Amino acid sequence: MQYKNKLYIDGKWLDGNSGVTFDVINPASEEVITKVASAEVEDAKKAINAAEIAFESWAKVSPRDKSVILRKAYELFMDKIEHFAELITLENGKAYGDAKGEALYSAEFFRWYSEEAVRGIGQISNAPATGARIVVQYKPIGISVLITPWNYPAAMGTRKIAPAIAAGCPVIIKPASDTPLTMLELMPLLEEAGVPKGLVSVLPSRNTSKLVDHLLHDNRVRLVSFTGSTEVGRKLLKVASDQVLKTSMELGGNAPLIVFDDADMETAVEGCMVAKMRNLGEACTAANRIYVHENIAEEFKDKFSKRMGSLKVGNGLDKSVDVGPLVNAETRDKVAYFVNDAIKKGAELTVGGHTINGAGYYFPPTVLFNVPDSAECLNDEIFGPVAAIQTFKDTEEVITRANNTEYGLVAYVFTEDMKKGMQVCERLDYGMVGLNRGLVSDPAAPFGGTKQSGLGREGGHEGMLEFMEAQYISAIW
Repeated sequence: MQYKNKLYIDGKWLDGNSGVTFDVINPASEEVITKVASAEVEDAKKAINAAEIAFESWAKVSPRDKSVILRKAYELFMDKIEHFAELITLENGKAYGDAKGEALYSAEFFRWYSEEAVRGIGQISNAPATGARIVVQYKPIGISVLITPWNYPAAMGTRKIAPAIAAGCPVIIKPASDTPLTMLELMPLLEEAGVPKGLVSVLPSRNTSKLVDHLLHDNRVRLVSFTGSTEVGRKLLKVASDQVLKTSMELGGNAPLIVFDDADMETAVEGCMVAKMRNLGEACTAANRIYVHENIAEEFKDKFSKRMGSLKVGNGLDKSVDVGPLVNAETRDKVAYFVNDAIKKGAELTVGGHTINGAGYYFPPTVLFNVPDSAECLNDEIFGPVAAIQTFKDTEEVITRANNTEYGLVAYVFTEDMKKGMQVCERLDYGMVGLNRGLVSDPAAPFGGTKQSGLGREGGHEGMLEFMEAQYISAIW
């Protein structure tokens, strides 16, 4: 397979101003897949200049024509679903099934925003006191910098690119250096769909801090959209404040999953499997703290541990594999540290728990039971295939424990009592809640969190509004 491994600026493939490259590693074998050009400040300047020109022309394109281009991008992506799934697996490590799921999810953003692009946004009303007309329209905010993570190398890009294009904004994408290939591979597809040159640029880089700092201090840039850790998000917010940039931040999570004693056991176990093991647990939406009512805790532990222990570990390109390697050695070692810390502090290990020897950054599906409150895995994202289970006695107790975190991205609730379920969901301080299901992400829904899990929303109608500003005109006629 030949890989796109250069910078993509103004519709051209470039080596980069410095000529520096960096290695992209296959997590399953620890072998170098290819070397990718590393962008520097001069490359960023070229991308901004191209975006400025593209913005002017793209503003004249009708919503219908934008819609047609986005729909074509969706169709072209769907034609290459398996190709993208393999590439995601190759550079990220996730099992092929997970990768294909991501690819399908990624494509759907182009379809959704092809439909949103033609939905006029605005209003006309009368000012109550003066009788003047209040005219409100929404306009594209302008050049947007998109910083995407390694855990979803396709989806976190398309979730930002599609609404930006629909809104009328040019974008400059800085993909994660662990997984830049998928986003680069997307560019010929967008070209074929009709996206004009300069509207989308991709700048992989190992010199991320300097590159992003320059981008966010150019007065032509008006928005930064970031998906990643809360720690990095805080730093970006400080930098963005220098230019008073609009920010969209999808940050870290510490998701609670609550199983009440009236829950359907099979639904709860399977839902927990999805919430924990989708994307190998390398997701900000992954269930991090699993609270099970003490009346059913032993049964849940046994059934859930059996399901986790049945998963096949190996190279994700083998379609029979359920669990691939983690993305890099640092991530694997952090997961191992969390497990060892919990066990030392008294947690019961029911399955997994030990690093797999040999090439590749593998860690087996692991279940920890009766995890003590002092365990570090309860206060930080595990970001791996490790389930930490605690028990609880009553509803008030578990709501308090679930909300006792600086994060507020997503929570999960399992109960057959829908009245109780909805009451609990409403009291959980989270931007999203899954009720009797372990998957909440949907292109048609607003994805985002509260507290230190971020600002703004991606997906849904709200996702396009992130790339727009309201203009109010006061008129008499």
